[in-house]
Amino acid sequence: MTSTVENNASKPLLAGSEVNAEANPNSAGYGTFEGRPRFTRKKLFIVGCILMTELCERLTYYSVVANLILYCTSTLDISSTGAARISLIFSGSVFIVPIFGGYLADAFVGKYNTILGCGLIYVIGLFLLPASAVDYKTWFGPHNEISTETRRGFFLTSLVLIAIGTGGIKSNVGPFGAQQVENLGPQAVQSFFNWFYWFINVGAIIAYSGVAAVQQDVGFDVGFLIPLISMIIALVVFVLNKSKYISSPAKGSVLQDTIGVCCATKCKGFNAAREDEGGPYSNEMVNGVIAVLRILPVFLLVIMYWAVYSQMGTTFFLQSERMDIKLGSGNVPVAVLNIFDTIIIIILIPIMQTVVYPFLAKINKSPSHLQRMGIGMIFAAMSVFVAGILEIYRKKDISIIGQKLAGKTFNASSISVLAQIPQFTLIGASEVFTSISGLEFAYSQAPVFMQGVCMGLFLATSGIGSYVAELILVIVDAVTGSQPPDSWFPDEINDGKTEYLFFLLGILMLIDFVIFAIVAYFYKYRKQDNCEISVTV
Repeated sequence: MTSTVENNASKPLLAGSEVNAEANPNSAGYGTFEGRPRFTRKKLFIVGCILMTELCERLTYYSVVANLILYCTSTLDISSTGAARISLIFSGSVFIVPIFGGYLADAFVGKYNTILGCGLIYVIGLFLLPASAVDYKTWFGPHNEISTETRRGFFLTSLVLIAIGTGGIKSNVGPFGAQQVENLGPQAVQSFFNWFYWFINVGAIIAYSGVAAVQQDVGFDVGFLIPLISMIIALVVFVLNKSKYISSPAKGSVLQDTIGVCCATKCKGFNAAREDEGGPYSNEMVNGVIAVLRILPVFLLVIMYWAVYSQMGTTFFLQSERMDIKLGSGNVPVAVLNIFDTIIIIILIPIMQTVVYPFLAKINKSPSHLQRMGIGMIFAAMSVFVAGILEIYRKKDISIIGQKLAGKTFNASSISVLAQIPQFTLIGASEVFTSISGLEFAYSQAPVFMQGVCMGLFLATSGIGSYVAELILVIVDAVTGSQPPDSWFPDEINDGKTEYLFFLLGILMLIDFVIFAIVAYFYKYRKQDNCEISVTV
């Protein structure tokens, strides 16, 4: 996604417009290209390979996380609370690793080698995943069974390797793809990111509908083979054009310089790091670090939003398992509810860009970045409040005894699992405002050479948010205990008071929003040297 952010910080991120040459000073003609970009067949094939790589990688990742909790509880004999914590730690790590993946590519080996190397690590992890799920007696004979402890070992090791693999790819594949079309002008870069986003969502939809159904109804042994095959295909497609890719060598890391500036202050203020004060860094670099530090309070307040967002794959999923999954003559894959998060994003973005934002601009009421982020926080709070209300009504009617999912039996409500659509839709709506506007804010408030650092920090807030969600569960468990009926999050949520947990998350989100609103009110937007700066996501 590419756009231009103006000084008033009110133009939507996805609004297409020209990008100035500052975005890529090393690319010939970038920022001066006029007219529609012309893609040769060779260029289309190169870009197509990268887009297919991303589709397969995202299909792989979402296939792993789609039924992660169900797999833990049904095959590995892990409690529901333990499974939720594994999911939160894993999803948090996936968003922390990109910081190191970007640093590795920038400072040492380059983007291509980082993507390929992390992809190979990814494949090893994906090989261990079905190895933890296979029925060895059926596949290899009656004397070839392994213990549950060994399965858990395979599984946890696979998650570590997968987190390293997907995190390293995440930080590099988008910029690497854009690098292939930069010499065609800003419209080509914008077109690439639009399609990049589309391919990500296609991968998610396939995973949450098709692969999740296989895992739930056929088995995890077969269901986990699909992401392994998908990732192998991704790597094969990616290396097809090795000799044709445009690659830039590692030139050092801005992140490393940023840390260096902070260390060079020696607790005496940033002037101590400046060259004209005897320090090792230029004024430009020091001022860039200061600009990044100014937005850290905003980033810290976004962490709670991501803690609520992470409920889709944990508490929302546990709630789904205990609702009626029948639809006609078949069953709804529990993980398919995540599709509604994706659908509302796909619907809402063009509406906001083509109708709402232009209308507000005409009447001079364009919301700032921080105002839009605040709107998203309200939607997130509404989502968990809706989930809490649904939980109250769900537990009043536990009338389906013995509902089976992947071989595990649940006592479920007669309320359809589709009743969860509103809470998933609200989370998706929140993402349009808080996530997209947050990325735009991060870019607009830092110099161009620091925008990569800002994006890395913003993505890291998502990972930290998952860790915070895990911390909240630990505190709730310590205060309310783990045994029903008093526990807010027992292993069997039918017997506990999980609605209180949802309401707690909603209240914490609202408190966070109030503090965020105060910070936003007093925040002074950074003045740009020029009228506008380029933003590429």
